[in-house]
Amino acid sequence: MLLKHAIAAIAVCTAAICNASPPIYKYVDADGVAHFTDKPDSRRYQLFDLTPKGLTRSGDHYDPGLLARAAQYDAIIEAEAKSAGVEPNLLRAVILVESGFNSRAVSKRGAVGLMQLMPTTATRFGVSNRYDPRQNVRGGALYLGFLINRFRQNVRLALAAFNAGEDAVERNSGQIPPFVETLEYVPKVLKIYQALSEQQQRRQTTLAALPRI
Repeated sequence: MLLKHAIAAIAVCTAAICNASPPIYKYVDADGVAHFTDKPDSRRYQLFDLTPKGLTRSGDHYDPGLLARAAQYDAIIEAEAKSAGVEPNLLRAVILVESGFNSRAVSKRGAVGLMQLMPTTATRFGVSNRYDPRQNVRGGALYLGFLINRFRQNVRLALAAFNAGEDAVERNSGQIPPFVETLEYVPKVLKIYQALSEQQQRRQTTLAALPRI
């Protein structure tokens, strides 16, 4: 499954956001390949910072052990992403930031599950049990796909709306609302999405180079 091979990228991402782990640095070489390390040997490396607080939006600490078991949701993510017209890796990135792949996560605001659905959003997209992983991911994927279409394929604005609400983006003249959480949330998700996509691309390149039997 894809996530089984992409989990290395997630592990690299989470190493930078776990309280007990050292910071992770990244640089992209001339061939477009991303390199990660916790011991940079030159100035070409830049800090790969995802969140200074090391928390998911649900308020839980990121847990690499939990993420290593995230493959159990791979089939659900692939299926619901395809159904909603959303890239699977973008969905994974949102889930990572929202809940750290904890299907039982509950935020102080009452958001629940993998994609931290609020009751109104769940009802809007036909989710009767927010704790059910498939229903939760389906509702979250449909909502994210709706937002991407609403904001004319602008993923940054769609993510801002997923975090702060559609009206908040509209009231801010179609810009990311100036909320600290939202301003941190959008680049955080996009960095993880980029890391996962790069990992997938490297794997596909490696497989394509293997001799055919």
